[in-house]
Amino acid sequence: MRNVRVVYRKFDEKLHWHQWMQYLGEDRYGVWLGAPPSSVSQRGDEPEVHHDQAHVQLFPRDLWFTAIFNDEPRSTEIYCDVTTPVEFGDDVFTMIDLDLDVIRKRDGSIYIDDEDEFAEHQVKYNYPPDVIAQAQATADRLVTAVASEEPFLTVFKTYLDKVR
Repeated sequence: MRNVRVVYRKFDEKLHWHQWMQYLGEDRYGVWLGAPPSSVSQRGDEPEVHHDQAHVQLFPRDLWFTAIFNDEPRSTEIYCDVTTPVEFGDDVFTMIDLDLDVIRKRDGSIYIDDEDEFAEHQVKYNYPPDVIAQAQATADRLVTAVASEEPFLTVFKTYLDKVR
């Protein structure tokens, strides 16, 4: 099975979250990667984070987000990062994290997180107006999508089954 390095950066190109994941396939929603229980991720050069549950990640083509789908019993079921469109390499996927996150908890509640960080970074990193508009529009659209559209309803579960 092919492994892919996932690399999130901030707008100033500083290394953010990164990890190795297993390539699971591609469908009409994008490319799916998986991480089994006991996988590891890292933010920048901070200590590694060890995961107890499996998770899969969706990398859509030409859209402004990525999505993580966590296995039970994790209370956050879906975590969407608003990002620049993913740059797909053979063994590395990179994107710029634009701060806003759309989260669906296992109890069904949905909210946008880190709006304060998004506002702060617009000034700090001088986000262009089109990036600000696209990021906000993406977050707003995702709030509806994670509640009512695939792949956020059942499709992701078939990929989780592959890495459990």
